[in-house]
Amino acid sequence: MLQTLLALPSLVAFDIDGEGRLLLGYDGSGVRQVHEIGADGSWRTLTALDERVVNAKYVPGSREVIVEHDTGGDERGQLSILDLDGDVPELKPLVHDPAYFHHLIAARPGRVLFTTNRRNEIDFGLIALDLGSGLETVLYDGGGYLIDVVPSPDDRWVLITRAGGPANSQQAMLVETATGRITEITSFDDQVCLGASSWLPDSTGLLLSGDFDRDRLAVFRYDLATAALTSVVADDARDLTGWASPEGDHLLVGANEDGAVTLALHHLDGRPIAPIELPPGGCGAILVDSNPVWSEDGNHVVITYSSPVEPQYVIRYAVVGGDTFAVRAPDAPSLPAGLEHPTTHRVPSFDGEPVPLFLYRPVDGGDGSAVVLVHGGPEWQASRIWNPLIAGLVEQGHTVLVPNVRGSSGYGKRWYSLDDRDLRLDSVRDLAAIHAWLPTIGLDQDRVALWGGSYGGYMVLAGLAFQPKLWTAGVDIVGIASLVTFLENTSAYRRVMREREYGFLATDREFLELASPLNQVDAIEAPLFVIHGANDPRVPLSEASQITDALARRGVICQLLVYPDEGHGLAKRKNRLDAYPQAFAFLKDQLAQR
Repeated sequence: MLQTLLALPSLVAFDIDGEGRLLLGYDGSGVRQVHEIGADGSWRTLTALDERVVNAKYVPGSREVIVEHDTGGDERGQLSILDLDGDVPELKPLVHDPAYFHHLIAARPGRVLFTTNRRNEIDFGLIALDLGSGLETVLYDGGGYLIDVVPSPDDRWVLITRAGGPANSQQAMLVETATGRITEITSFDDQVCLGASSWLPDSTGLLLSGDFDRDRLAVFRYDLATAALTSVVADDARDLTGWASPEGDHLLVGANEDGAVTLALHHLDGRPIAPIELPPGGCGAILVDSNPVWSEDGNHVVITYSSPVEPQYVIRYAVVGGDTFAVRAPDAPSLPAGLEHPTTHRVPSFDGEPVPLFLYRPVDGGDGSAVVLVHGGPEWQASRIWNPLIAGLVEQGHTVLVPNVRGSSGYGKRWYSLDDRDLRLDSVRDLAAIHAWLPTIGLDQDRVALWGGSYGGYMVLAGLAFQPKLWTAGVDIVGIASLVTFLENTSAYRRVMREREYGFLATDREFLELASPLNQVDAIEAPLFVIHGANDPRVPLSEASQITDALARRGVICQLLVYPDEGHGLAKRKNRLDAYPQAFAFLKDQLAQR
């Protein structure tokens, strides 16, 4: 059953064309590739690369597709083009330079917009490439890490969202494409978190999802002529995100309530029309993977849906009539029995703050052992989506606790700011509060492991180092062992962005050293299992090597698996099927009743 859970395929929506055809990412081959689904439901495989496809877009007015892919998980995106008029689509290089990052932003009639850091490896610029002549035009070169780029329908403007000043904030600005003139919507130092953005069809304004002068994300309208920012849809208890339809008649609103995302159709002025009927308890907008995509005519919206009991699949929703067409993975094995939605809890922490937590129990109640699984980010959110690791751990008999410790998004500006800079270790103290809470739900405090990836891996190592008496074992996937060496060795563009969250090497080194698990390695007693990709551009492999080397010298049980064709996580099924069963076996042994 474990192999089945880990091998279940998933889909993600990339794009929809004017004929209702869909571009999907599908990992049935073991590595996500591009597939086209005809309006009649027929499948066509478009790519057969050895590497994972990151994104794909139709070129309007043609049968061409732009594909972004990298090599070995290094995230250095390269752009290629497919002509679908032929019997066998051939992937041809479009923008290729493996030394730099290139990210597909949009495909317009006859041209492609992409970002790249090829000027200095740190700052990203926005480039328009003419598909006919091959000529490139620089639309923005003002520096920074660009989180989102949205061109206006008339191509006169581009909305750019880049990493801003305070830790989790972003800066929104308008760039006039003909002159390069920049108009700031938010300043660099504003404490504003931004979500999805979309333009009005006449290019006179746009919709921004953000927490402007409020705790929760809401949908705002920004008028170019007056620079006025007005609320369209807001809810003081939930984060809201909005996507305007291209023809301007509708607004799709996603409401994030404790990690579940529901969708509803609204008028463009915010008046509600009707909810979109989706299975309960899941996410109609995958928070870290795929936003809904509107068709050019506004008649359909394509949704990537997932829940704790079903892998990602795609839904095409018809605005008129509300009909839905579900696209699921072909020939996928049946879902195992016993998968259940989690229960929701609030765990009081050291200062009385309630930590949101999802609890997954085995059907038979389990054997009393527990695994606390911490998400990455740190400003991401553990949401109610399919996670085969959770399902696998539950199948092994462990109760799995998935917290949104302070610093997580989805619970308001105040909550995601509570771990910034010198408050970093307060989020680790949330883990201790969860450990203290375990007896109230019948779990054995002497048989509890930590599991996490990326920043979650840092939390695993920090828990073992700063709370060595609490945890029985740890599984660290691409985690940070030292905040100092991480910032020194990560990709240059990420250092600039991440210092805002963790602290600056030049001014905060003393605290960064204090909060680094590697500097407390002599306190670690619990066995550790580590998984890392050799090509990780975010958290270098040296983070895994130095913590496992230090533990090995002390005789602490530790194991390191390194995959030469992976980056920041395991994107290839063959590697997941190799690594995760070993990690599960490690935990089963460490958490066994003695």
